[in-house]
Amino acid sequence: MKRSKYRSVRTTVDGHNFHSKAEAARYLELKLLQKAGKIHHLHLQPRFPLFIGDHLICTYVADFSYYEDETYIVEDVKGFHTQTYKLKKALLFALEGLTILET
Repeated sequence: MKRSKYRSVRTTVDGHNFHSKAEAARYLELKLLQKAGKIHHLHLQPRFPLFIGDHLICTYVADFSYYEDETYIVEDVKGFHTQTYKLKKALLFALEGLTILET
């Protein structure tokens, strides 16, 4: 079996495959928060196509998105910030006005 580049261990919870144990653990926390009514509309791996004019530049895939009260949250579990991630994070903010919550 090939070792992950960043030493993460793929984990399956509730039939969902996560890239790391940390991401799976965060999913369980968010699931509890949703059950308690603290957050709502939890989505796993939401996709954000990033366009400039009619040109698709790239697509950012977050780990989670949800609403806390009326605030829309885009969340990513990060152990390491790659250059690609930094660029997509900046594009998401510049083009969509969305800030990523890093956990």
